[in-house]
Amino acid sequence: MKHMVIVLALAMVLAAGFATAQQVADPVQGNWKGLFTDKAWKDTPLDVKVVADGKNLYRVFFEITGKDGKPVSIRTMGTLDGKKFSVESDVDLGASLGGTCKLTLKGDGAKIAGKFKGKETPGAFKLDHIFNQPPSMGAKPPANAIVLLDGKNLDAWKSTEMPWVIVEGGAMEVRKGNIMTKQEFGDHKLHLEFRTPLLADKRGQARGNSGVYIFGRYEVQVLDSFGLPAADNECGGIYKKAVPKTNACLPPTEWQTYDMTFHAPKFDAAGKKVKNAIIKIEHNGIVIHDNAELDGATPGGVSGDEAPKGVLLLQDHHAPVQYRNIWVEPLD
Repeated sequence: MKHMVIVLALAMVLAAGFATAQQVADPVQGNWKGLFTDKAWKDTPLDVKVVADGKNLYRVFFEITGKDGKPVSIRTMGTLDGKKFSVESDVDLGASLGGTCKLTLKGDGAKIAGKFKGKETPGAFKLDHIFNQPPSMGAKPPANAIVLLDGKNLDAWKSTEMPWVIVEGGAMEVRKGNIMTKQEFGDHKLHLEFRTPLLADKRGQARGNSGVYIFGRYEVQVLDSFGLPAADNECGGIYKKAVPKTNACLPPTEWQTYDMTFHAPKFDAAGKKVKNAIIKIEHNGIVIHDNAELDGATPGGVSGDEAPKGVLLLQDHHAPVQYRNIWVEPLD
């Protein structure tokens, strides 16, 4: 059985604005998991991502264990009333799944039930809203670690413009200008937790943007890229250098983890670089870069020149991204 990706663009009326977007989650957006219930497809699993896209639009992505592996695109319309919605529309499943049929969806923020109505379609399904917990969430620093953020103060950091702030729950929230550590590091492991705000009416790089600059020179992108294809300028990408193996993003407003192992570039006695930097990155417990080699710095850091040691820099890109539980374990 191969995977079939069914992309459903579902337009709905949003229930309310998000004045405090960082803390308020959309009632429907997120990861959903379930099974088909009709006889021919009974117990066939499906995973669904619902993405709030602003202007009354949701994008909904079905991933189904199908029978021929051919992708099919579907577009339909619906309405959201408070936390409940009901959809009934004609959709085109394509010849492999029975052509044009009727799709119904009913549900709320906890459960969704639906059906593709047609002779050869997969039929009815039920979905539950799930919340994935990254395996290293809340990881404790080892004895030799340097704790950079424990929710108590920002003593380890210096700002370039406006000091960032500690908010409820001990997280550090982006303010105007970048922030960087006072201390430099060599080879090290980094643990960091972050969450992006829900900015459903924004697009592309305006959607919860920030960045983690290892050595202040190599940017690992932070962005609300939930449901999108992996790219070097999407979350987990090493900007202008490397595309993640997969998009491991959780929805905005949910906490996520980065666990990185970084080996600095090496230089000879004359200062000539003889070995590139190497980085391994796990995003929410999934390896997205496996010892990627970095042939130079990325744009927007402290310097375009590489060095054997450097700071950790977090980027302000005009969005209230939050960070917490940051520590470095030296390896040299």
